[in-house]
Amino acid sequence: MIHKTAIIDLKAKVSDNAKVGAYSVIGPNVEIGEGTEIQSHVSIIGNTKIGKNNKIYPFASIGNDPQDLKFNGEQTNLEIGDNNKIREYVTINPGTVGGGGTTKVGNNCLIMVSSHIAHDCMVGNNVILANNVPLGGHAIIEDNVIIGGNSAVQQFTRVGRSAMIGGMCGVVRDIIPYGIAHGNRSVLQGLNLIGLRRSNIPNKEIITLSDAYKEIFKNENLTENLNNLNDDFKKNELVVEVINFLEKDKKRPICTPFSK
Repeated sequence: MIHKTAIIDLKAKVSDNAKVGAYSVIGPNVEIGEGTEIQSHVSIIGNTKIGKNNKIYPFASIGNDPQDLKFNGEQTNLEIGDNNKIREYVTINPGTVGGGGTTKVGNNCLIMVSSHIAHDCMVGNNVILANNVPLGGHAIIEDNVIIGGNSAVQQFTRVGRSAMIGGMCGVVRDIIPYGIAHGNRSVLQGLNLIGLRRSNIPNKEIITLSDAYKEIFKNENLTENLNNLNDDFKKNELVVEVINFLEKDKKRPICTPFSK
């Protein structure tokens, strides 16, 4: 169903069973998949591809120019997966040439009111951004991450899988998978035990991860602690994921219990 006041460019590819509400604008290079509902007063432009069964609420702005002074009208892309809820006043920008050219949002995400996903961000599946959460350019948010309201993620920061960040937190350091962080400037407070249990991770696996966490962060010398970590810990997939995250090339320091 297309409302009679919606403006849809003739070149746009809109599925026959998608819905577009009153006064929404769809640009020429936009693709919208089956079952997606675009409510009233939504702007979707640029080279934007949106998958199936998404719901986009009024006054969202999807695919407009990146907020990057180096951007000069280059052809870059935005890809949004399936089954996402994108609430009122959300802004999502496409990529930039310098950042790889593409911004991506996965599946089953909830992007709450007034959140912002900047250029070249990579957002995984089942991510929740609460109200007023801005992601700076090039941020990587892995699967199952929850970020509390009014928290801001600095550009190039990584947030590992199933991590949880409290509200009103400035995230300026990478957050390990399964970590939980809060504070005016993010400080690692431990593991996201609630999230692990909700994911049906066996208690034995969680205990092993918890023991490894204590060894890895027993002091500020992470490199030495990782080198001295008992090989038995490395038989646990969760621990290996944390180790790989810590050892991977990064642009931001790691958030630790000693962060200041």
